[in-house]
Amino acid sequence: MQSRVRLTPTVSPRGRSSTLRASTAIAVFLVAIISQGCRVGPNYTPPAEPLPDAWHAEISEGLVEGQSNLHTWWRTLDDPALEGLIVRAVEGNRDLRVAVGRVREARARYGFSSGNRFPDVDGVGSYERRSDKVGDFSNQQERRLTENYYGSGFDATWEIDVFGRVSRSIESAEADYQATIEDYRDVLVSLLADVALNYVQLRTLQRRLEVVSNNVGTQKGTLRLTINRFEAELVGQLDVRQAEQNLASTESFIPALRRGVIAAVNRLSVLIGVPPGELATELDVVAPIPSGQGPLSVGVPADLLRQRPDVRSAERTLAARTAQIGVATADLYPRFTLSGVFAFEGSSAGIFKPDGITWGFGPQFRWNIFDGGRIRSLVKVEDARTEQALSAYEQTVLLALEDVENSMVAYEQEKLRRDALRRSVTAAQQSVSLVDTLYRTGLVDFQNVLDTQRTQFNEEDRLAQSDGFVTQNLIRIYRALGGGWSGEKQPAAAQVVTAPGEAAVDRGQARTSGTGTDAKPAAATPMARDTGQETAPKTVSDSAGEAPTQQPSNDS
Repeated sequence: MQSRVRLTPTVSPRGRSSTLRASTAIAVFLVAIISQGCRVGPNYTPPAEPLPDAWHAEISEGLVEGQSNLHTWWRTLDDPALEGLIVRAVEGNRDLRVAVGRVREARARYGFSSGNRFPDVDGVGSYERRSDKVGDFSNQQERRLTENYYGSGFDATWEIDVFGRVSRSIESAEADYQATIEDYRDVLVSLLADVALNYVQLRTLQRRLEVVSNNVGTQKGTLRLTINRFEAELVGQLDVRQAEQNLASTESFIPALRRGVIAAVNRLSVLIGVPPGELATELDVVAPIPSGQGPLSVGVPADLLRQRPDVRSAERTLAARTAQIGVATADLYPRFTLSGVFAFEGSSAGIFKPDGITWGFGPQFRWNIFDGGRIRSLVKVEDARTEQALSAYEQTVLLALEDVENSMVAYEQEKLRRDALRRSVTAAQQSVSLVDTLYRTGLVDFQNVLDTQRTQFNEEDRLAQSDGFVTQNLIRIYRALGGGWSGEKQPAAAQVVTAPGEAAVDRGQARTSGTGTDAKPAAATPMARDTGQETAPKTVSDSAGEAPTQQPSNDS
């Protein structure tokens, strides 16, 4: 076996000096390109959405302006059973787990995009067994030489981000990642509200069953009274039949209410992630309808932009779409890469010897000269998508304002209705007591008894429903305000998702085009990262005990 011979040319000191100067010049040129690189496409600033200074709806006695603490709003209802259900829902709800999975997916995509700013380095290796004829062929003195050839080394390529294609793609991926975090928070806000709403609905149905039971007891007593008076021949059989009809009509409410109780329990079971009916025994114990303690601070409309996850998600989506304009615009310009190779080649006897070293490096560029207008059309596509995202953001803000004001009005007006129903129930109960006495003494006929008892039952049932509606409308206010998460702190046990440290957007810059010669103006493409806000989804463990276990960890 013989080693392959590599001829190495001799380079004079003067040639080495020229080569060194050329290499230095290339290096300086590349550093200058990198340091002076520009990012084409619009830089993003958040859209300036005109918002009213105060809520249009008249603030009621239970609603006051000022800073609101929405992170643990369910504590204001002072119901330990509800707090326990909320903790279990955060731990076990499947929709929340899906949202967490989407956050992990987006984080991985962000990591993939961030990796494009670094070189690609590949290890390479080869093996070849070769047989050649060697010798003097004219004298027919030849022989066959068989050798093993090996090669190993590294090659690398690195895209120099001169016009911001890579940085804009990272910016877009980061904004998408942040949007999924806000989507997670939106699911969390809705989940907490749904648990509370269904819990209040359950307690309301149980309260209505109590009302039915109490009225059935009263009406059974009236039926016995009419039977006794009929047997004593003081009244006719009509009174007995009317009393029976009134009692049966009231009893007919019981099956529907029990069905509603079972449905509410099943819904709560699914919300906390357990099979339907598993909470039946636990929630079978009747408890009062929870009510808010103290006045509710609703803040100002501008707070919605900071607190509502759907608004924050729409803003981040707008940021991602704006960055995609820069990605598309960068394809109008040359793409520069730097490539290099370092390898050892040779036979088994000399692969790692100095004369077996192969190396090389140098810049390359590629520039699309003609593509039938496809790239410019793609830029227009991204422009249109950004306009859509802007309109979607503005619509989300308007819907959020509408949601809050409607919830506030509903809460205020239902409280007024409840106060009126309380007066009505008091009057109805007094009427039943008076008419019963008058009927026993024969001063009124039985129709008056029927009318007052029916009125009492209807008013008591409506009051029970109104008590539930007041609390449910309060919960809807908390949901409309985006309550249920906080960016101020994150319990260590509930470390969910931390946004990567480096920002990928130009903070505070005006909406303007990049510095490339053909860069497009930003027109109506707003956007900039929401600085100062923590981007990790928060849990409710601060309020209710253990942190959720299904949320993503900090592994990349």
